[in-house]
Amino acid sequence: MNRIIIAAGSVSLPAELNDSPTAKLIWDTLPIEGRANRWGDEIYFEIPVKTGQEPDAREEVAVGELGYWPVGHAFCIFFGPTPVSSDERPRAYSPVNIIGRVVGDATVFRSVKSGEKVVLSKESQQS
Repeated sequence: MNRIIIAAGSVSLPAELNDSPTAKLIWDTLPIEGRANRWGDEIYFEIPVKTGQEPDAREEVAVGELGYWPVGHAFCIFFGPTPVSSDERPRAYSPVNIIGRVVGDATVFRSVKSGEKVVLSKESQQS
C-alpha cells in the first residue's frame, strides 16, 4: 500500500491507499491541493483525476475510509454520519470507489471547516 499525508486546516494524518485502479491514478497525480467542502462528517473536494465507477463502489462506508466520488471527480474523507446516513455510520451521497483509509483517528477532521486548504502528498520515506 502507498502511504500519503492528508493535511487539512490544522489536521495532518497519514493514510494508506489501496491497490485499486482509482487509488493508483490518484497516487500518480500527487501532490494534489484543494479546498474542503463539508457535508456532515465528510470532507470532499474536486481533484484532477477523472475516472469511472469501479465494480465494487458503494454508498455504505466506514469511519476513516477514503473514497473517490466519480460524479464530482472528488476525493472524500469519511469520519462520521452524513446527511443521508440512517445511523452513526457514514454514507456517501452516491457510490464511491473505496481508495484507502486514514491511519489514526479520522474524527479529528471534524475541526476542518469548509474552504480550508487540503493537501494530499506522498509520505516521505525515512531511512
